[in-house]
Amino acid sequence: MKKKLSALFALLSILLIATLAGCSSKKSASSNQTLTMVFYPNESAKDFNASRTAIKQQLEKATGKKIKIQTTTDYNIAIEAIASGKAQLAFMGPEGYAQSHLKNKAVQPLFALSGASGTLKDAAYHSYFMVPKGKEAQYQNNGQYSIDNIKGKKISFVSVSSTSGHLIPVAAIQSKFNLKNSDELSQNGHFFKSVLFGNSHQGSAVNLFNGDADVAVFDDIDTNAYINVAKGSWTKVGSEFRVKDNATAPFISVRGKESVAIAISPVQNGPFVANTDKLSKKDQENITKAFTSKAVTDNPKILSPKDAQVPAIWKKESSKSQLLKVTNDWYAPTNKLVAKN
Repeated sequence: MKKKLSALFALLSILLIATLAGCSSKKSASSNQTLTMVFYPNESAKDFNASRTAIKQQLEKATGKKIKIQTTTDYNIAIEAIASGKAQLAFMGPEGYAQSHLKNKAVQPLFALSGASGTLKDAAYHSYFMVPKGKEAQYQNNGQYSIDNIKGKKISFVSVSSTSGHLIPVAAIQSKFNLKNSDELSQNGHFFKSVLFGNSHQGSAVNLFNGDADVAVFDDIDTNAYINVAKGSWTKVGSEFRVKDNATAPFISVRGKESVAIAISPVQNGPFVANTDKLSKKDQENITKAFTSKAVTDNPKILSPKDAQVPAIWKKESSKSQLLKVTNDWYAPTNKLVAKN
């Protein structure tokens, strides 16, 4: 009888400890009065100071908690911060999200920018292979632009953790040239004469405009505050682009330089994510409700008009643009591509 009672007490003790641990975990997620929001290098630029501040204020209003903003100079810092829980919130690209989700399933998307239609059907931005204006004829075959002739060139990527600045372009190169292994695409003297990493889309673009790279990959959403369409459009291959005369750092030394898009690929809009183990469900719901509201949609410091002089973190494609709730399922295409690599 004593043995049975001892076993029962032991079982009750284990259950009590487990319950207390669970309560403690839940409490830590909900009682933390300071939350950390981490940004990629692209959105860490000075030009986004006002936008980051507006987002911080909105988060504080939604949660009633103090928000600490963490800017970064490397994609991996942001990915590790959200995956480990050192940051509870982040704005990321699709690949960075997929990588952090693979590391920790608790990392989940809350919302993302819609397309021009105001829905998720066209919620995408664009990844470019760009070459200097005047050199574009080297990348034409039968009057059509392509990446057929980029082998042996000096190329600039953004970061190995960038969707539009690495994952999508590398997938395009692998498909075009039937490459089984993508490792050589990141190494000097193999597929490319030399390989550079700009560490941001702005940095990769500058590598092209200052002559360090023959070809560069970067996106539109992180560079359209500095670059204008000179001929064509943001979505048409063969379009010409020009660095604005009043472009701020890091484009000051390359103002007026021009490029041509030889290939363009659509990319899913990046998510605003949370580490759901470190952020209470109530905070998740309140943040999502706040950022998908009309008040935020109409705030030009958070969602700026397409032609705004001072850029916001999110840029409207049309008057219908808005932030919409998303789930991990919506990112299935990117998740599969990241898992494959």
